[in-house]
Amino acid sequence: MPPNDRYLTLDSLRGRIEDGEIDTVVLAFTDMQGRLQGKRLHSRYFLDVVVEHGTEGCNYLLAVDVDMNTVDGYAMSSWERGYGDLEFVPDWDTIRLLSHLPATALVQCDLVWLDHSPVVQSPRTILKAQLDAFAERDLVALAGTELEFIAFNTTYEDANRLRYRGLDPVNQYNVDYSILGTTRAEPLLRDIRNTMYAAGLDVEAAKGECNFGQHEIGFLYADALVSADNHSVYKTVAKEIAAQRGQAVTFMAKYNEREGSSCHIHLSLRGKDGDVVFWDGAQAGSGGRGKRSAMYDSFVAGVLATMRDFTLLYAPNVNSYKRFADGSFAPTAVAWGEDNRTCAVRLVGHGPSARMENRVPGGDVNPYLALAAMLAGGRHGIDSRLELEPELRGNAYHSDKPHVPHTLREARDIWAASAVARSAFGDEVVDHYTNMADVELKAFDAAVTDWELARSFERM
Repeated sequence: MPPNDRYLTLDSLRGRIEDGEIDTVVLAFTDMQGRLQGKRLHSRYFLDVVVEHGTEGCNYLLAVDVDMNTVDGYAMSSWERGYGDLEFVPDWDTIRLLSHLPATALVQCDLVWLDHSPVVQSPRTILKAQLDAFAERDLVALAGTELEFIAFNTTYEDANRLRYRGLDPVNQYNVDYSILGTTRAEPLLRDIRNTMYAAGLDVEAAKGECNFGQHEIGFLYADALVSADNHSVYKTVAKEIAAQRGQAVTFMAKYNEREGSSCHIHLSLRGKDGDVVFWDGAQAGSGGRGKRSAMYDSFVAGVLATMRDFTLLYAPNVNSYKRFADGSFAPTAVAWGEDNRTCAVRLVGHGPSARMENRVPGGDVNPYLALAAMLAGGRHGIDSRLELEPELRGNAYHSDKPHVPHTLREARDIWAASAVARSAFGDEVVDHYTNMADVELKAFDAAVTDWELARSFERM
């Protein structure tokens, strides 16, 4: 059933269409790059045809680069295979109103082949497979994603004409936690918050961040699949609202040489009836608060043990790796600490609030893939009964702990050769996302950057 009463059921959507309140239904899935892709359907066609028979799209949608160019190397889709169709299967628990658009609702969907077998390379399917593995153990995953972005008083069209340099950020100084700074951007932030609430998200707060024009809007944790769905909708809608206002936002991991934009991911497990499994009851000498459970420790140990193997799913782009800098609040050390923001994994809370925070992902992350990686890593830790290493105290940037990969190429090579990745996700998924990295690396290697021009045009 839908997560809350701000979602629509299929019956209530049908009623709104019949009453003329809704005339457009967006049917969308999340692609490899974390973007919503799909179709805008006339509401009458949606009711008369799509509800019963579904709709299709070209299978190249999971085999293109960020510019939608068809590229070589994907087993599921190619010129040789004829670029056939796959089917969009609506998830009726995801129906939302999009209040920033007139008379429009959104339905998110899964992807299957025409014989109804799952498209295993689809990000939503990858996450659902990991969730199913925990469901078999009577466990559910709860998650929250904290996305940062930079907002500009520049349109997307002007930003393109300016080649994304010299844009006008909504703040001209560090506004971290500044009420005045968020007030300056409040018309945009308010529109996003209220639109997201109407779309079913539980909004917590907006706050300023460190980079000029950088902000974060936080949402309450939810079932991991719901959080991933919400994340994808939020990124799309935030850009649409900004565009409507003659502004722009970017979720790039590293827009400039100042602070990057993160996506810290909080995750915990519960029993199927809501039982707390990451925490044991009050223990002697623990101040009456209890302590971490053995399952929690093994889960975190598994995430750490697979951190380098799975970094490609946490940091999927060339630009992602520019964020990993000493003293930047972006992690470099594969280590954990209690409430320690210098570590890749930060443990916070106790009792029902006990959870791990993965600080590696940036604002460009695909939430389905990152959550799937955390769950796969945690499951590896539980199954292997891994022991959690001692907590890192102090500054992890100055530690001798293993480093997250420095580049996309390094992460790609570790992922492609990883036995634990192939065991957790299967060869089809590993090979598919290895090729995604290869496509990005080939494009980047062929590009002449602004840095090269400025450094070499006259002086070399």
